Amino acid sequence: MHANTPAPLPDSGLLAAEPPYPTDDARWQALRTRDARADEHFVFAVRTTGTYARPSRAARLPRRANVEFFATAEQAEAAGYRASAHALAGREALAQRHLEAVRNACMTLEQADRAIPLAELAAGAGMSTFHFHRLFKSQTGLTPKAYAQACRASRLRRDLPQADRVTDAIYDAGFGTSSRFYDAAPGLLGMPPKQFREGGAQASIRFAVGQCRLGAILVAQSARGLCAIWLGDDADALVRELQDTFPRAELRGGEPGFERLVAEVVGFVEQRALGLNLPLDIRGTAFQERVWRALRDIPPGQTLSYSEVAARVGTPRGARAVALACAANTLAVAIPCHRVVRQNGDVSGYRWGVARKQALLAGEADGVTGKPCGKAATDR
Repeated sequence: MHANTPAPLPDSGLLAAEPPYPTDDARWQALRTRDARADEHFVFAVRTTGTYARPSRAARLPRRANVEFFATAEQAEAAGYRASAHALAGREALAQRHLEAVRNACMTLEQADRAIPLAELAAGAGMSTFHFHRLFKSQTGLTPKAYAQACRASRLRRDLPQADRVTDAIYDAGFGTSSRFYDAAPGLLGMPPKQFREGGAQASIRFAVGQCRLGAILVAQSARGLCAIWLGDDADALVRELQDTFPRAELRGGEPGFERLVAEVVGFVEQRALGLNLPLDIRGTAFQERVWRALRDIPPGQTLSYSEVAARVGTPRGARAVALACAANTLAVAIPCHRVVRQNGDVSGYRWGVARKQALLAGEADGVTGKPCGKAATDR
């Protein structure tokens, strides 16, 4: 094994571990002592008042025979209880603490150069591993392990071209084993890892650049399908970015047959009603691909919030993870991440510039399609 191999991040199997306060007797004792640590783990409900609260918020100790316990406030409400005045007072503060804890954990995972054990993340949040794991998944739609793996894949794509050895890059990105990575590599990189590290050596990528009403556009196609639709202000800068991404690939520009394909893509960008019936070389994690499929189901002229997209892919509190998936999209307009906006409708966070996102949305809302901008220029 590699000398710097990090310990793998504990997976969701930790959910099988016994949670804190596992019995009603343990919960009753916590209630009797107003144990604030228990607030993160259960609520108690009083049959005679029809209300529930956190253990530390009990105004006075009820009779044991009148008390029942629930793991969450939602379960208590489903059983017909309502929040007590004390519970309402503490709910907003608790929700804010949870949000901050998950946000800090996400930042830690995004910036880490090693595998962060679940216990370490939970300790940083001041929670048990059981409760932190459940909270993190409810807020992001992903387990800490899955979120960490997505971050590692992003770092690997960034660092692999400069690595001396593929194995070094795999372990330095935080992957605990190479076998699982190699199984997933085609979907993450679009080609074998060694070929990706060598700048796409022996890979053939056709490309062309042109102009449309959004500025410069670069279209690239691998053997699997369209792998890049990039927008920018400078066509030469887009080509340099492609060369930097795949310095050893055979970049083939100026092919007459490919110009027709690029014209089709430009026409699609200008007039989405035309549709785009071309194969896409989609490279991402399983979660990213779920998000991208959901984005392609949003009709032109409509938008969804990050939270609404998260709900559609089965992770109602995964808005942050959806935003990261949108940022990782390399196929502008074909995967319409421009149709995702903030909860209040504000437009922000577009890989190719907020002004272009606003222009795309305005054109779709007004039914303005524009005209294709003619033949793509490829002699670069």
